[in-house]
Amino acid sequence: MGEAKDTGKPESPEQPAVEQYLVKDPDRFAVNMARMVEEAGKAAAAWAGPRERGEVRDSLADPMADMVKTFSKVTEYWLSDPARALEAQTKLFSGYMEVWANSIRHLTSDGPVEDVVVPDRGDKRFQDPEWGKNAFFDFLKQVYIVTSRWAGDLVTHADGLDEHTRHKAGFYVKQLSNAISPSNFILTNPELFRETIASNGENLVRGMKMLAEDIAAGHGELKLRQADNSAFEVGRNIALSPGKVVARSAVAEIIQYEALGETVLKRPLLICPPWINKFYILDLNPEKSFIRWAVGQGHTVFVISWVNPNERHARMSWEDYISGGLELGLDAVETATGETSVNAIGYCVGGTLLAAALALMAKTGDHRIRSATLFTTQVDFTYAGDLKVFVDEDQIAALEKAMEEKGYLDGTRMATAFNMLRSSDLIWPYVVNNYMRGREPMPFDLLYWNADSTRMSAANHSFYLRNCYLENTLAAGRMKLGGHTLSLGDVTIPVYNLAAREDHIAPARSAFAGCALFGGDVEFVMAGSGHIAGVINPPAAKKYQHWTDGPPVGDFDAWVARATENPGSWWPHWQRWIERLDNDRVAARIPGATTPVLGDAPGEYVRVRV
Repeated sequence: MGEAKDTGKPESPEQPAVEQYLVKDPDRFAVNMARMVEEAGKAAAAWAGPRERGEVRDSLADPMADMVKTFSKVTEYWLSDPARALEAQTKLFSGYMEVWANSIRHLTSDGPVEDVVVPDRGDKRFQDPEWGKNAFFDFLKQVYIVTSRWAGDLVTHADGLDEHTRHKAGFYVKQLSNAISPSNFILTNPELFRETIASNGENLVRGMKMLAEDIAAGHGELKLRQADNSAFEVGRNIALSPGKVVARSAVAEIIQYEALGETVLKRPLLICPPWINKFYILDLNPEKSFIRWAVGQGHTVFVISWVNPNERHARMSWEDYISGGLELGLDAVETATGETSVNAIGYCVGGTLLAAALALMAKTGDHRIRSATLFTTQVDFTYAGDLKVFVDEDQIAALEKAMEEKGYLDGTRMATAFNMLRSSDLIWPYVVNNYMRGREPMPFDLLYWNADSTRMSAANHSFYLRNCYLENTLAAGRMKLGGHTLSLGDVTIPVYNLAAREDHIAPARSAFAGCALFGGDVEFVMAGSGHIAGVINPPAAKKYQHWTDGPPVGDFDAWVARATENPGSWWPHWQRWIERLDNDRVAARIPGATTPVLGDAPGEYVRVRV
């Protein structure tokens, strides 16, 4: 190396020392690189082994092929006109030149130089001081931001694209932009670079070992580790509310929870959670548990715990889930309490199933459900958000073909799709933390639940994708179940419709659109935060807020603009709504007093992991 040039300026203590990026112990570093390669080989074997044995086939709607097909349509627009293509290239080149000029000023200036491009507000990837102080890392950061924003603009300004193609292109650009961020790589992330040098590469050895373990845990697919799963066990320190399993079918267990007082509301409460996840999001721990809180308010709570399906459930349909879940639950409620008047809650796709079941029950004369509460539920999928990216005829057909082989969709596939909706929060920070820094994630009950994924039975999942996301038949009055064509206009019972303002799975606009389909009164409430935190928000936490404003009519944005913002949880607001419908009280019911006891809560189905 050449001798450093004397500039005549005192060295600033704020300038980063080059030594922090130089290997101090080459021998140890070399040994660790060899160990890292060995662990990487184990990861490769964990990926290849199931494929060589025929246990995994990568035939499922290749997202890369769909992405290339989508981008080709965007490219066609820009390259079809030379002037237009030159304009796009000039804009990108101009952005690069501006960053380059700014970097020269950074290198020659005595003081700090303001960046010409800065990360979006809330972007946590570039918080290390070196992203601003070190000219090299600052240049990488700004070039990345310019490039990713330019790519996004190409999609936005590509005329002639149909809405679905533009949506997919924008989503794929976001995924690629998140993936190629300089914060994701050792040599382009100052913090990772320093840690690797300081530990002589031991972080990479640990990281590759964790990668091999996570691929093995996913049986050939990466099961991204988001929490220290060893810290939790269902029934030991999570899902603790006491109760009994009082009924069971091929698709569901029905759990009745023990009362906390001497009297309870006369009308019991039946909860229908999504089968895409396990029910204990509603019972993570006593402080967060909606189930425990509802019991404390005087509800006799019954919960449907869905089976984690395998090949035996391949042909199980929505009719089977209604009869073996919702109707089984209503029968169990009647046997346990003698009541034929029930309040019901549906969460996410569980709410969609509940709404469809209510329309079916209106046709068949079953009026046991007297009020329905929908948590972040879509019944009109017009504004269904980024999940629609994965739904078109080609992708569903490929998915159905893949599901035919096993009779179900692996849970890791759905988990990955949901994580991609917020990849900058739910994928790449964990890739960096786990496999590059070699750090175990922290224990976190919510992320433990998120990783406890379930399979999707083939017939059930196909019906859901086609009838809801692709064809929107429930909203159009064309969904057919049990030999009946369903109309939500036949559902005249009171409905409490809860949306979450930052929901990426069931957008608030989508939940609002569904209100107009019901034939009775609808109370629309919008909670702060997202799909989980907006719902699981106990009053004692004093977090977030919720908006109320009477009938959900007209335009969604207009409703939000005039709505009243209320501090804290929406739970007490819901409880007051329930009590206005029926506040009669009776003596507390004892689980198992009039029903068979098949086991203690949380039951057996919830313990089956993929």
